[in-house]
Amino acid sequence: MVKIKAVRAREILDSRGNPTIETMIWSDAGHVAVASVPSGASTGKFEAVELRDRDMTRFRGMGVLKAVANVNTMIAPKIIGMDPLYQSKVDKMLVELDGTENKSKLGANAILSVSQAVCELGAWVSGRSVFQYLADKYSLANLGAVSMPVPIFNLINGGKHGAGNNLDFQEFHVISSSRVGFSESLKIGDTIYQTLKDALIKRNAVYSVGDEGGFAPNLYTNIDALELLVEAITVSNYALGKDVFLGLDAASDSFYKNGKYLITDKTQPLTSNEMIEFYVQLSKDYQLFELEDGLMEDDFDGWARLKEAVGTSVLIVGDDLLVTNKKRLEEAIAKKACNSILVKPNQIGTVSETVEVIKVAKENKFSVVVSHRSGETTDDFISDFAVGVGADYVKFGAPARGERVVKYNRLTLIENLLQSRVAPARQVV
Repeated sequence: MVKIKAVRAREILDSRGNPTIETMIWSDAGHVAVASVPSGASTGKFEAVELRDRDMTRFRGMGVLKAVANVNTMIAPKIIGMDPLYQSKVDKMLVELDGTENKSKLGANAILSVSQAVCELGAWVSGRSVFQYLADKYSLANLGAVSMPVPIFNLINGGKHGAGNNLDFQEFHVISSSRVGFSESLKIGDTIYQTLKDALIKRNAVYSVGDEGGFAPNLYTNIDALELLVEAITVSNYALGKDVFLGLDAASDSFYKNGKYLITDKTQPLTSNEMIEFYVQLSKDYQLFELEDGLMEDDFDGWARLKEAVGTSVLIVGDDLLVTNKKRLEEAIAKKACNSILVKPNQIGTVSETVEVIKVAKENKFSVVVSHRSGETTDDFISDFAVGVGADYVKFGAPARGERVVKYNRLTLIENLLQSRVAPARQVV
């Protein structure tokens, strides 16, 4: 039996220049795995706690030395000697060691860095790529040449991701038809992305990029952004509603004030029902395929009305509503609040808990969207994870910026391996 021999965490920087945590774990057989965790800007209040130092003399309070110390001094002694193939046993120990409902003692960032590294070490020990290891372990994916998730590209960034523009909605998405393979989807997304840049330059508009690589133009309304995407799709010689579809992450908590929704497209604040009516019209006008966080995170009844209004033709995706939490998901299922879940491992803290949420979602016919965070690293584990658990979609940002592109490039390699029916162990460099 191979055992965990050593564990060491350190503080590194993420794609926004903020500290995050990286953990390395060694086996007594010479294997080593490295895991770094992301951080969100738009976070749901029900997410597991990301532990920050709050020491204003370092990184404006954003340091993670406490989380690092928790790994090195509290977690490491407990997992040294454990078998990395027993993921659920390790994760159960981590949850019990923390002992809180929301991972606030050790920090979800500290816990996930260890849980993920153990998973990768398990793959190394078993001699398999991470995606194959996960598929074999959890039986959630039927790997084959056509089993790749469909990418959801965030081509225009607004809200908290938008570098100070006027867009209320946080993300404006382009999704290719599921009829094409992943590599073709990547080509389609990149072509539209480059065409969109040309359109912005032609208008003398801002074409700087936001946190997730999408453009953050100085537009007046959310509808302006949708119109730009329609133009870019058309100029790229793709057909909206056939080759390519549109989607939104409204992140509505960010523009929900005093019980109403404030958006630039309307002169007066909107009630929940009026916001739903607005989405219904957008769905008709722009053939929306998916809508994430259309209403605030506590309004289960409103979500149910939204799903009733457009859910037969639109994926109603819960992110802040569900926060990769089994209890929240079960409540949404009971109240028929949505039909799709956004999955972010750092919202809950361990690989095992994330997998359990996905199992419940699949059992209840939810589509599964595995997602990055806005503050990312060049770690590509999430790509393997998405394939290994049989995700329907992935959301990794625009096809730009190294921390996004590394994940898309990993998916193209996995697609090649699946097409050739070869899945060698991944090299760690």
